[in-house]
Amino acid sequence: MELKYIFGPVPSRRLGKSLGISPIPRKTCNYSCIYCQLGRTDKMTGERKEFFPLKDIINEFKEYLKESFDFDVVTIVGEGEPTLYSKLGELIKEVKKITDKPVAVITNGALLSSKEVRDELMNADIVLPSIDGYNEETAKKIDRPLGTIHFKDELEGLIEFSKEYKGQLLLEIMLISEMNCDKNSIEHFKEILKKIKYDKVYLNTPVRPPAESFVKVVSQEEMKYAVEELGGVSIDMLSSGEFFSEIEDSYEAILNIIRRHPMNQFEINSFLDSRKEKLGYNIFEKLESDEKINCILYKGIKTYRLK
Repeated sequence: MELKYIFGPVPSRRLGKSLGISPIPRKTCNYSCIYCQLGRTDKMTGERKEFFPLKDIINEFKEYLKESFDFDVVTIVGEGEPTLYSKLGELIKEVKKITDKPVAVITNGALLSSKEVRDELMNADIVLPSIDGYNEETAKKIDRPLGTIHFKDELEGLIEFSKEYKGQLLLEIMLISEMNCDKNSIEHFKEILKKIKYDKVYLNTPVRPPAESFVKVVSQEEMKYAVEELGGVSIDMLSSGEFFSEIEDSYEAILNIIRRHPMNQFEINSFLDSRKEKLGYNIFEKLESDEKINCILYKGIKTYRLK
């Protein structure tokens, strides 16, 4: 079965075994974050569209669920920003008709300034917006948004959404050394969090190769300070799980995963072991020679992602 929109389940430290739905073309976003694990954004846009027919996504989802496998949550995450999908609200409702597993949406939060988007997200069981900057300047440096997107509007939208939303609101702050993790930055984040009605805040730092080489991870001391001051949870401290795919061919299965979720050499080895793949070395040779794939050495570990 060729999969265009569904992938996984993939291990999520926040959500468990996550079955992904991608309703957005690759690298289509209203941000071009300096830390993005998919690389730089190719198609910057603020226009919401039905990029792929809703019925096609739902049909593929139904077919995939005919296979027997375990997952904890359905995550609408995309290869870009999922709130750009104009039928997001309908997608959430249709998925919930098919499965009783919770439906999550991972978003950069930029379009929370739109009441239409906020209303659509009300139907999700879990919403995970990110807050990377604490003012216009830091948000622009880290997220590099479209010129029409402003931090103040986004934050006001998030605050408004948090007042009405009945599901789990899980925030994420991506901490980057020398940019948003000093004491002054943490104080600003603390003031912002006071205004939002959320369930949990996760603190992260780029663990996979970022879009820009100048991005630096925070030190253990910086992360510890942020966790203590913000009452957050370091994603690094959460356990991860195994990748999974119903695609029979191991190489095609890996390609399907890394289109949306880069994998490092150890994750690929573990994935191949779980499938009792005897020719793992051939898989790595193909990955290294495939012109569609970037092999990046980051912190001494090889990570594979689509170009």
